Amino acid sequence: MTKPTRRHVLGIYGERLAADYLTSIGYEVLERNWRCGIGEIDLIARDKDRWVFVEVKTRNGAGYGTPFEAITDAKMNRLRRLVGEWCRICQVAGVQVRIDAIAVLIDNGQVKLEHLKQVF
Repeated sequence: MTKPTRRHVLGIYGERLAADYLTSIGYEVLERNWRCGIGEIDLIARDKDRWVFVEVKTRNGAGYGTPFEAITDAKMNRLRRLVGEWCRICQVAGVQVRIDAIAVLIDNGQVKLEHLKQVF
C-alpha cells in the first residue's frame, strides 16, 4: 500500500469539510467519492427533492489560483457524463439534478469555503 501524498490528504480534508458544510445547511450527503470507469463524483447529496452532484476543489494557498479555476471545461463535461452514468447505474430517472462546486481554500491557517450552485 502506498503512502498518501500531501495533495491527496488535502483533497480528503477538503471533501470532508464540504460534506460537513452541506450537512449543516440541511443537505443529506448520500455518497462520497463515487467511482466508475470514466471518473469520480466527489459528493452526491440530496437537497429536498433535488439530487446534487458536487465537485470539490481544495487548495493550500492561492499561489496557483483559486480552487474554482481548477474546474476546467473538460472536467465539467466529464462530470455531466458521470451524473448520467450514476443515474443509469442507480436506475434513477425523472428526478431533478444539479451540479454544484465547492471551493476550499486553506491560507495561513484560515479555511474559506465557497459554494456555487448549478455550475455548468
